[in-house]
Amino acid sequence: MIPYFGASVYDDPAIYARSSPMTYIKNVKTPTLILVGERDGECPLPQSYEYWHALKALGVETQFVVYPNEGHRISKPEHRRDTIRRAIGWFDLHLK
Repeated sequence: MIPYFGASVYDDPAIYARSSPMTYIKNVKTPTLILVGERDGECPLPQSYEYWHALKALGVETQFVVYPNEGHRISKPEHRRDTIRRAIGWFDLHLK
């Protein structure tokens, strides 16, 4: 399998570091809503938690919501409704 960035993280760690949101975390000023599935294989829960924790530590307004038994794509109807409700509420609060 060809790695996403053309090389494995072991062969070219710099390309992965340049693509990591954590590399640029100190530049973030925008209020950030993080909605994540508990079983997300694309962006694992510990990585999302680390990002949220860093935002909090840097004083960025943020909210972190984990949906149980969901993957990268939130699929349960009640969870999808909740993501929409939360996103609209977040935008209403921050885009006025």
